[in-house]
Amino acid sequence: MAAFGIATGGGNWFSALALGVTFLKCLLIPTYHSTDFEVHRNWLAITHSLPISQWYHEATSEWTLDYPPFFAWFEYALSHVAKYFDQEMLNVHNLNYSSSRTLLFQRFSVIFTDALFVYAVHECCKCIDGNKAGKELTEKPKFILSVLLLWNFGLLIVDHIHFQYNGFLFGLMLLSIARLFQKRHMEGAFLFAVLLHFKHIYLYVAPAYGIYLLRSYCFTANKPDGSIRWSSFSFLRLISLGLMVFLVSALSLGPFLALNQLPQVFSRLFPFKRGLCHAYWAPNFWALYNALDKVLSVIGLQLKLLDPNKIPKASMTSGLVQQFQHTVLPSVTPLVTLICTLVAILPSIFCLWFKPQGPKGFLRSLILCALSSFMFGWHVHEKAILLAVLPMSLLSVGKAGDASIFLILTTTGHYSLFPLLFTAPELPIKILLMLLFTIYSISSLKTLFRKEKPLFNWMETFYLLGLGPLEVFCEFVFPFTSRKLKYPFIPLFLTSVYCAVGITYAWFKLYVSVLTDPPVGKTKKQ
Repeated sequence: MAAFGIATGGGNWFSALALGVTFLKCLLIPTYHSTDFEVHRNWLAITHSLPISQWYHEATSEWTLDYPPFFAWFEYALSHVAKYFDQEMLNVHNLNYSSSRTLLFQRFSVIFTDALFVYAVHECCKCIDGNKAGKELTEKPKFILSVLLLWNFGLLIVDHIHFQYNGFLFGLMLLSIARLFQKRHMEGAFLFAVLLHFKHIYLYVAPAYGIYLLRSYCFTANKPDGSIRWSSFSFLRLISLGLMVFLVSALSLGPFLALNQLPQVFSRLFPFKRGLCHAYWAPNFWALYNALDKVLSVIGLQLKLLDPNKIPKASMTSGLVQQFQHTVLPSVTPLVTLICTLVAILPSIFCLWFKPQGPKGFLRSLILCALSSFMFGWHVHEKAILLAVLPMSLLSVGKAGDASIFLILTTTGHYSLFPLLFTAPELPIKILLMLLFTIYSISSLKTLFRKEKPLFNWMETFYLLGLGPLEVFCEFVFPFTSRKLKYPFIPLFLTSVYCAVGITYAWFKLYVSVLTDPPVGKTKKQ
């Protein structure tokens, strides 16, 4: 593919890494796939066989189109290739349709569109400081970063086993980040605007983009101490940014505005009727909140402080996506989660404005926005952790402190994805792939920062090692106990709560780092 050829300029090793992971993706084609496979097949059928006026109204399948218009057009483009594989997959009424040709097309469509992700990784590697480069190729930051991104365990299992198109979308995001590092601000802003109209989950990191572009592009100069020089404001640059965002939005939403369908589109994009948590609790603050509510309700029943008849029968541990009323603690509304998310994001945004640290400061703010939204957002999917893990990879090869946070966040976040692959044939695959990626990540970053203090203290080491016994219990002990029938959700509950502790810790540790680091202007000459 073109992206692989481009990579040869940086050395044959990059091409080898890209081709190697592509081969692995091909080997994963026959593996289990989730209902997301049917989701995207149905979207192919909707966009191919129905007029645009019906795309966001069609509801024959429960898997209605709920991504922004650019992704709908993306599915439309794919459908015109899909028809040469199996025309039947494009029939809206063929619910849960599957065939060998459909499988091959959908799997290969993900692999092919990953070319953008490969190119984006190559561009990100150009932004990495090579001062720490060792004599050996495998000790060079660019090599380590390439492996951490191209062979990312979470992305592999979510896209190429579970089934989604995250690689293509993260390619847009990483390429946007790379352009901002390269001071190509308009390109970076354009790519991010396009990305928002492919998948609206990236709104989580929009505040970091908005503030950084205003601070570093619309204001063209700083004072010697790093503070803003107000007289340097460029109204022309602000207008150009606004116009570009407006044109992208008009191209995306314009047809639906003309059809008077914007309310219908937004109702699909923001379904607040769904519950606080997804079917499997994402390992965030609300998982800990839910767990505390469960513990308090059990204690209340044991002490006869609660009336069993007044406890809601619908349990969040049933594994269903549904509304839920907490038993002891106050129930949480979408407004509460929005307020909590904004409060959690604000300090990082203030630091981005008042303590400028250049593109790396922007990247830290972006990660904190992603993590804060993951921690406190409404109906967060467990897969959203990748929104913080992948950009954190860029920081991990720069500073030992960032490497430590990255390893805790990545190891915990990746393990939290294990319940997505619940079939027996995939058990050895996910364990082996995660072990290989985790061992490489820890060993390579330890080697890179071998002259500095250890990456983990005893508490962090103990916590990460605890993932081993947790996996043994969830996969090899609990399924053979008598409690499996009565409490089938226990493994998911334990996984979610245990991982929530690690992710919360990584979020807090990164925040401390951002709040305590001095502005760039006070550490080196602008």
